[in-house]
Order: sequence, then structure tokens, then C-alpha cells
Amino acid sequence: MTFEPRFLATAIGSMPHATADAAIDVVLANIPQAPIWPQLSSRGLLEQMEVQYAEGLPRVVIDHDKGRMYVDTTGEYWDDLAAFYETYMLAMDPDDGDGDCSGMAISPQHSAGLHALAARMEAHLAAGGEPLPFIKVQTTGPCSFTLTITDENKRLIYYNEEFRDVVVKALAMKCRWQIQRFQPFAERIICFVDEPILSAYGSSTYVAVQRDDVIAMLEEVIAAIHADGGIAGIHCCGNTEWSILVDAGVDLINFDAYSFGETIAMYAEPIRRHLEGGGALAWGIVPTSAAVREETAASLATRFEVLVDHLVERTGVDRALVLRQALITPSCGTGSLAVPDAERVFSLVGELSQLLRERHGF
Repeated sequence: MTFEPRFLATAIGSMPHATADAAIDVVLANIPQAPIWPQLSSRGLLEQMEVQYAEGLPRVVIDHDKGRMYVDTTGEYWDDLAAFYETYMLAMDPDDGDGDCSGMAISPQHSAGLHALAARMEAHLAAGGEPLPFIKVQTTGPCSFTLTITDENKRLIYYNEEFRDVVVKALAMKCRWQIQRFQPFAERIICFVDEPILSAYGSSTYVAVQRDDVIAMLEEVIAAIHADGGIAGIHCCGNTEWSILVDAGVDLINFDAYSFGETIAMYAEPIRRHLEGGGALAWGIVPTSAAVREETAASLATRFEVLVDHLVERTGVDRALVLRQALITPSCGTGSLAVPDAERVFSLVGELSQLLRERHGF
């Protein structure tokens, strides 16, 4: 799904603010062409990365006292799985499904920010405003979910094929539901699949994780995003085997360009294929660490240009194409930062986007 972002600015979901409205004010002030809904992990367990997307999954247990979530695989669970698959087929079957993914909706208890942004957008349209160019939504990826959440015996769900399939299908529905929820408010919806666990792919910890299985999981979620016309992105905030994302058919690859900017060029052939096939790179060039206090839009622009030159040299891709197919983002979410640092991150993302657009005539 080709589009030319031309230094469009957007962000990763997590923010440290105490209220959704405070976070959304920062978002709309700095990345107004592709705002995000904020994930507010400080609100408690229900807005943590995996728990936020757990509603509707069969046999999920949220233990508030211990601050954890697990999947109960004991006893007879076939009826629970059958009920889930019935909901899935009614929504997702390409021949008989109705496309209504509200069975996997995310409630205000699990995401104050999502519902606050939707309300803000409804008010915007009601006041005569135009739909935005883009809105960006996000979902925890199936790899990160199944390689983080365990069963009652603390065995990773990834290794239980029945429940792994349920997780993939539930997350696919959650992507579609978000796209459907925000479609009235924007010309295009970007949906990121957040996969931080892929930075550990190939390590001894996950030696049994198979490349083909990872690709198949991602392909299923990407296909769901495409089913409603969404632009599918994958965010990984560490180094990984970037060719996996290309082979899975993603439209956007979001990487930590500040810390790992040169690593993506190590996969020259797949990255060339990705860009020349209409894909884009979302450069996480604004650091989400204390380093943000020392950087400026000008210093980050210089850093970005050097990395682009390196990518062009290694891949042979036309430099103008790389620039047209570039988005600007933070390197990761800002949820772990102090509020002033997080707000500086958003300010720099907006400033850098504008600076690069002016410099390159976009």
C-alpha cells in the first residue's frame, strides 16, 4: 500500500501523563497530521502493554493483587475457545463475516487515551473541522504478547499452539476494531504492531522460536490491517533481523534510528526491496532517554542525513526515494520518562519533521 509520508511525524503509544486529555494536548500540538492515542501505563495494570489488549481473550486471568496476567489452560476450555472462534468467524470470515470487530473492542477501563482521542475527534468534526490526514493507532504484537504472557505454570503462551492462535486472531480483530473506530476522523489510518521482543529474536532465550512462525503471525495481523484499508507498521525499538518484517509484508518499518541507525542497512537487499516496492521507513531518530535534553532539531537532522547517506551507500536505493518514504518518530515510547522529557521528545519530533520538510522541499 504505497504512500509517500515525506517526513510525516508520528509517535509510539506510551506516555507518562496522568490524564488522557493532558497527553492528547501534547500530541495534537506537536504531531497534528498523524496523532496517536496515548497509552497511559501510569494509570495501572489495565493499561500495561499486554494487559491493555487482553479483553475478550478466553481464559485470561488478571491478578490485581500480584500485578500480573496469565492464561488459565487448566480443565475443560473447549467451550471457551469455541465461543471465541464463533465471534472471530462472524467478524473476519472473508465470505460470510460482517467485518464488525467490536467483539474485541478495547474499553475505557483498558484505554482512557483511545476513547479520549475519539471523543476529541468527534468534537472536532461536530465543530466543522475536516478529517485529519492520518491517525495512528497501535496494538501489542503477537510475538511480544505470546513471548511475555504465560499460562498458570509460567510457560510462555507462544509454546501452546492453541492459545497462540487465539492471541494472534484476537489482536488482528483489535487492529481492525481500532481502524474502524477512527476511520471517520482521518483520510488514512496507520496501525502499528509493537514488537519489542523481536530485538531478542535469535538469542539463546528464544532459540526455539521459528522464523516461519514469526512471519506467519505477523502476516495474519498485517492482513487484518489491510482488510480495512489501514497502513500496517511494525515497531521494534532494538536491533533485529529486519528482513523478517519485510518478508511479512509490512508497509512501515519503525526502528530506533538514534541508537541502531546503521543496522538496518545490514539487510541491504530486503530493505531495497521494501523501499522500491512502496514501503516506508519510520526513523526513530529522536531519543527517548536523557539524551533528549542535549539534542536539538538541527543536531538530529545532521544525524539523520548521515544515516540516510549510509543506507543509500549500502543498498543502492535512490536517495530521493529514501527521503520521500521517511517518517519521523521517537525511538520508542515515552511512558518511562518524566513528563517534561516526554514533552520535549514530542516537541523535537514535530520540529525535526518541519525542518526536514523545508530542507528537502516537501
